[in-house]
Amino acid sequence: MTASITAPDTDRPPSVRFVFDRHTWKEIAHLLGNLPVALIGFVCATVTVSVGAGLSVTVIGLPLLALGLAGVRMLGRAERARARALLGVRVDEPSPLSGSSRGEGLITWVWSHLKDPVAWRTVLYSVIRLPWGVLTFAVVLVSLFVLWPVLPFIARGLSNADRAMVRGLLSPSDDLERRIAELESDRGVVVDTASADLRRIERDLHDGAQARLVALAMGLGLAKEKLLEDPDAAAAMVDEAHGEVKLALKELRDLARGIHPAVLTDRGLDAALSSVASRCTAPVTVTVDLDTRPAEAIEGIAYFTVSELLQNVSKHAQATHASVDVWRSEGRLMLQVVDDGKGGARLDGGTGMAGLAERLGAVDGLFALDSPVGGPTTVTAELPWRERGERPAGA
Repeated sequence: MTASITAPDTDRPPSVRFVFDRHTWKEIAHLLGNLPVALIGFVCATVTVSVGAGLSVTVIGLPLLALGLAGVRMLGRAERARARALLGVRVDEPSPLSGSSRGEGLITWVWSHLKDPVAWRTVLYSVIRLPWGVLTFAVVLVSLFVLWPVLPFIARGLSNADRAMVRGLLSPSDDLERRIAELESDRGVVVDTASADLRRIERDLHDGAQARLVALAMGLGLAKEKLLEDPDAAAAMVDEAHGEVKLALKELRDLARGIHPAVLTDRGLDAALSSVASRCTAPVTVTVDLDTRPAEAIEGIAYFTVSELLQNVSKHAQATHASVDVWRSEGRLMLQVVDDGKGGARLDGGTGMAGLAERLGAVDGLFALDSPVGGPTTVTAELPWRERGERPAGA
């Protein structure tokens, strides 16, 4: 993610004086270069829009317009580099264009460039720069021979207008650009997480309940064959099959609980988290202070977050006690899991903490880990609060 960042005070040119220092000469060079650069930009921008729009009724029109906008975007990058080098304007590059990577398909590539706000702002910049480039070139050129003593002041005034144009039209729009980049990243996390969950469910079904049910069917088939000739052996096989049925049912219940536990749907977070806590190897105190239940999706994420954290307590923490606190703070659902174990947990420690942080980030949540060596470990998570039955924005 990138944002428009103006130069700190130490990067700004010093106060203008009658003396021609290096900052003044850089500004003069930039102003004299405005005319040729503006000519190139104006031609590219006008040809791109006019040809692309004129041929938009044909098959090649929109792809040509998208290709031209991609070129204009590159011109904007060059202008930002020129402004950084000569004017000291510290403007970061915009976020990479969504949908423009290879393998996305021609239609996706064309559409992403046609709706690119950075390219269209650069088109506007290129159009208004032509008269400005003519003006600055003429003023500075005349001043070099006629108004030499006050040229530093003229150059500073014209350069400040250039700086304002670069920041106003070539900078990424902070909130929108950052949010788009976040949403693109979060969408990838959600897709990857959902895909991993589906693979896990498929694997659990194939290796667990499905394999057990296949064995059960075979055992019952053999028992049927022996029913008349060896009733005792058939009865033993039926007893064994009965045990297999119980195990298969248990595995299916565990799998269903992993997808979405019935107790969560029926009784809410308090009862569901208490059920999870009862399976932890360390005693767990659960406190849920909620007047109402959040939306089903938020409730499910909260449940699985606490569930995974308590699994970490059982597997890694060597704790003698843990606590789970859930409450609402303004528009956020707050979760905190604390254990008195050995500590030392890290987001990159292979305990799934990084995955939890990514999943919460994908729904505009936050994840904070405090785990000094020796303990205690405190995990605090935030989720956006939505009322039950409320649809997400844009749904």
